[in-house]
Amino acid sequence: MAIDRTPVLKRCRSLGIEPMYLGIDKKSSRTLTRSSGKMSEYGLQLREKQKAKFIYGILEKPFHNLYNKAQKMQGLAGENLIILLELRLDNVLFRLGLARTRKEARQIVSHKSVLVNGKCVNIPSYRVKVGDKIEIKEKSRSSQKYKEIVEATDGRTPPSWLEADLENLCGTVLERPLREQIDVPVNETLIVELYSK
Repeated sequence: MAIDRTPVLKRCRSLGIEPMYLGIDKKSSRTLTRSSGKMSEYGLQLREKQKAKFIYGILEKPFHNLYNKAQKMQGLAGENLIILLELRLDNVLFRLGLARTRKEARQIVSHKSVLVNGKCVNIPSYRVKVGDKIEIKEKSRSSQKYKEIVEATDGRTPPSWLEADLENLCGTVLERPLREQIDVPVNETLIVELYSK
């Protein structure tokens, strides 16, 4: 599997993202000095796509597949794409506060520690549906790791489309998210423009 080894804060700086969108509290003291040249239209579109891929931790091929799915759905392709990204199991785990970052959420899912409606799911890209109950396996709950995660994510409020129960390490998908409920600094219309070329 391809692994991006670029330092996270450096990548955040180059894409103009605040590290908090990734669940990281650190702030970079350095400022990015860009060349004075104006960025082309293609450059802006590409940067938005890279932002979305970086925030959700997805490689090009699965991202493009999601875009194709989003296009076939009713409504705006860009909004559908962001909603499909939000409904990934690793992202929902992160939003519920059961993981500090999406990367950690992906690892938790891959290690077979997550149950969806009582069944073990180890695919981070699994798409959750309305009414799904996501919980950490009984065996894993007592581990010190989850106590630390809950302490670290205690101040993070889950979005209104999710209901979290951090005491029992579980949560429920109440409804399908709307674009307004997703606080990701990505202009999805530019991604659609880029792919429709």
